[in-house]
Amino acid sequence: MAQEWTVGARIDDIEKQDDAFRRQDPFIKSWDEVRSFNGLDANFKRRAARVAKSAEPTEQYLNNALATSSGRDGAKSKEINPGTVFRNGYGMFDVITPPWNLYELANYYDTSFANHAAIDAKVENIVGLGYDFEVSKRTMLRLESNPDGEAVERARKRIERAKIELRDWLENLNDDDSFTNTMMKFYTDVQATGNGFLEIGRTVSGEIGYLGHIPATTMRVRRLKDGYVQIIGQKVVYFRNFGATNKNPITTDPRPNEIIHFKEYSPLNTFYGVPDIMSAITSLHGDQLASQYNIDYFANKAVPRYVVTLKGAKLSADAEDKMFRFLQTNLKGQSHRTLYIPLPGDSDSNKVEFKMEPIENGIQEASFREYSKQNRDNVLMAHQVPLSKIGGSDASNIASALAQDRTFKEQVARPAQKSIEKIMNKIVRERTDIIEFKFNELTLTDEIAQSQILERYVKNQIMVPNEAREILGLPQRSDGDNPFELTGRRATDAIANQQGNRTRDAERSNNQSDSPSTISGRNAQGEGRASQ
Repeated sequence: MAQEWTVGARIDDIEKQDDAFRRQDPFIKSWDEVRSFNGLDANFKRRAARVAKSAEPTEQYLNNALATSSGRDGAKSKEINPGTVFRNGYGMFDVITPPWNLYELANYYDTSFANHAAIDAKVENIVGLGYDFEVSKRTMLRLESNPDGEAVERARKRIERAKIELRDWLENLNDDDSFTNTMMKFYTDVQATGNGFLEIGRTVSGEIGYLGHIPATTMRVRRLKDGYVQIIGQKVVYFRNFGATNKNPITTDPRPNEIIHFKEYSPLNTFYGVPDIMSAITSLHGDQLASQYNIDYFANKAVPRYVVTLKGAKLSADAEDKMFRFLQTNLKGQSHRTLYIPLPGDSDSNKVEFKMEPIENGIQEASFREYSKQNRDNVLMAHQVPLSKIGGSDASNIASALAQDRTFKEQVARPAQKSIEKIMNKIVRERTDIIEFKFNELTLTDEIAQSQILERYVKNQIMVPNEAREILGLPQRSDGDNPFELTGRRATDAIANQQGNRTRDAERSNNQSDSPSTISGRNAQGEGRASQ
């Protein structure tokens, strides 16, 4: 009988794959392996060796089981952190085990087309549309309250120069990637694993001189929330929290870099984030099993499973072996193969009959089509990404797609942008507090419609010209803070347009052009009126 696909076998394969991902985690290594890593501080090695001898956590460890998250003016968190066991790298480095295997979560991004497309759509529309700088509200208030027009003009010129300098500074913080590319890598990790890590390096003078992305699969959070640990091969690196100045407790690096950790919140874990795909993990696994079923079917040359029936005879060992090899190998290896099996002759009392009857007579192409479609929709629902954003063709009409895009922008993209903008403005404020970082938003209108909107706002004095120029990314003008004044014919046209007179005139003109008397047009010069 041909090789049969079973759900249990595929589930076993998934479990074996999960075990393989767990073995990739460098933090699960024993202390005997960890202590040979490069860069470990000698004092840390001695302390860890003493702790490793005891099976239970020490009293000092239990007394330090309070979180060290702090706020303003000395206010600190009193949250009790879960303990760790001192038997492997997690215990020795005092880092917390993630609630889900980060390597497995990262693998879902590469192996699930729906998850991959949804994550890419969110990354491109949240951090991939570029960025700009806008004048902070405090700065704008000072400008508006300053009666000295010349001073305001000088300040605006300095602001424009500051925008250019700040953009150049951000782009030069990483020689390998642009700032937008760094943010796309960072946010891809956030959506794939629930955690994103930005590395900040400082110069000798203490200024920020490097900004880069660190893969989330290699980073672990310290239990005391006083930093992060990364292991790559035999190398261990310790990172501080952004802006912290605490001593390095693990490695010999006297000036460790800093980390900004952004995570997708989960009420089940306060140290790591959990990605959106976890709410649809059963759909993701089910789709993988359905896809593998179809692959196995076509790998078998789309030949259905057979039942072999033998009446009145018993096959010899050689004949049974030939039939088994044919069904297991030859049938699926080449199309339209011929099977030869030596059978005993008929007798007076027995008649030999050999039949191969297929169990599946119908066409089995693309099995579980509806099931796969439902799994795809479940994954997109978990990410809150509409089908139109990933190039799907099931959208009912354009109006429905626009409504879905508007919901995606208001409920998913813009809130996420605000959260990341708050993080980035912590970095920007180390350079200046005059302007603020802002991501470009997803645009639901085309350029023509947007220009008409800005024109109407400026002409109706809802917006001053400089505000419109700021939206367009253009430099400010000296006279741009004054409301736009219409004079003469422009004012008359604006009033007529506002009242709708011009629209009625255009419609009346179009109606007249459609009448039979005007369709033929005027006669050529000199021909006069045609005779009746």
